[in-house]
Amino acid sequence: MPDEDTEPDWEQIQASPEFTLLRRQVRAFVFPMAALFLGWYLLYVLLAAYAHGFMSIRLWGEVTVGLVLGLLQLVSTFLITWLYVRYAARRLDPLAGRIRADAELH
Repeated sequence: MPDEDTEPDWEQIQASPEFTLLRRQVRAFVFPMAALFLGWYLLYVLLAAYAHGFMSIRLWGEVTVGLVLGLLQLVSTFLITWLYVRYAARRLDPLAGRIRADAELH
């Protein structure tokens, strides 16, 4: 059973300016990127549902616009993941490390 004297004060940590900054930086990346990706995905679904002629245009051989856009959905998912990992390593992880170090000291 954990000793209450050694437990970090979670409410103090949550109220700290560093934690507020961490939350703001997470939201600064996640909300715009989620909106962008959902818009891109919705466009793909709407084109697939209502623009059959456009989606079935053959670019070369059996490769259609719909197939290319579907593959770009996958590529964009990997790209967003890579961007998030890079963003987290530069901005989120150092700040989270400082918050954790402060919590372990107190």
